[in-house]
Amino acid sequence: MLEKTVYRQLLSHAFDIPISVTYWDGKEETYGEGEPVVKVRMNEELPLKSFTDEPTLTLAEDYMRGALEIDGSIEELVASAYRTDHSFLTNNPFIKHFPKVSHSEKNSEKDVQSHYDIGNDFYEMWLDKTMTYSCAYFEHDDDTLEEAQVNKMHHILNKLKTEPGKRLLDIGSGWGTLLFMAAEEYGLQATGITLSQEQYDYTQQQIKDRHLEGKVNVLLEDYREVDDQFDYVTSVGMFEHVGKENLGLYFKKVADFMKPNGRALIHGITGQHEGAGVDPFITKYVFPGGYIPNVAENLKHIMDAKLQFSDIEPLRRHYQKTLEMWYQNYKKVEDKTAEKYGKEFARMWGMYLQACAGSFEGGNIDVMQYLLVKAPSGTGLPMTREYVYEADDKKVSQNA
Repeated sequence: MLEKTVYRQLLSHAFDIPISVTYWDGKEETYGEGEPVVKVRMNEELPLKSFTDEPTLTLAEDYMRGALEIDGSIEELVASAYRTDHSFLTNNPFIKHFPKVSHSEKNSEKDVQSHYDIGNDFYEMWLDKTMTYSCAYFEHDDDTLEEAQVNKMHHILNKLKTEPGKRLLDIGSGWGTLLFMAAEEYGLQATGITLSQEQYDYTQQQIKDRHLEGKVNVLLEDYREVDDQFDYVTSVGMFEHVGKENLGLYFKKVADFMKPNGRALIHGITGQHEGAGVDPFITKYVFPGGYIPNVAENLKHIMDAKLQFSDIEPLRRHYQKTLEMWYQNYKKVEDKTAEKYGKEFARMWGMYLQACAGSFEGGNIDVMQYLLVKAPSGTGLPMTREYVYEADDKKVSQNA
């Protein structure tokens, strides 16, 4: 009875939309004014202590095993919680600090492979043809996911104002799409780094299939092992994996990789306020070792690395839309995923994509592009941002 009373207190102030909750004893209660937008059902009594200690992990695991059912949009439920000052997600004194984890080279390799080496066939089922697993860039409301991912690659390379024949390093190169575009459309000598065996093998095969030998190279290495300099450095969705204790080293390595007057475009998830930090659910099931820094942390490390800001652009709404489109694709293959990987895994992944979309929608996290140069000499960049959008428009017309 006491646990139900506490749940009632927590849930009655947790959302800014009306919801209904059916408790384990079969009794239903509605919180908020109006018809419930989302309906939650607790199929069994959920231990209060684990909920108050680690709510995201507890609720996720209960949902994965079917002890918790949600009828309605998980994205809207999560976004609603982050919009609410008194939510247990934003203002919970019971939440404890999650233990620190090691980000040694060995552990980083293990962490990355645990996520990206699920299998290329898994990601191929719901990503677009470019096999791009990061925030897309929607120049138009009706852009397809593939078009928006291509837009993103152009937007990054156009910001750098690259010149043919020069060298580019992509830290955390994924399945290689940025590398291929840099070589094929911008005439760059492109090198990628990944710790994922699956991504490395895929990229190597694409290099052969696209006849890019001598133009594109990929290394199965930790970014800390590379000792070379480049005209341009890109890194998309990478610094979230290096760990809080290694952020300073990561940006120092970015600076080391840059030739004099070199330019870097760093793109990653961050928080405009406190940020997500370390989430126990995501750490356990999705991104082991992950850490989401806030903007102030990144800016401090960038300054310590003696790099200079040329441009900072937030893309929060772009990532929300990307995740929504991923989830629409994933829904079509969720049953197939359950057959191959198990029902709990399939439920977990669908919940993860929706919850992340809600986290971006609610403003808990953002994604930023930092355009950086080696200070303080000339950079070769124009005085205004117009060059970026002019180049983006030109690429759109060429690919129409």
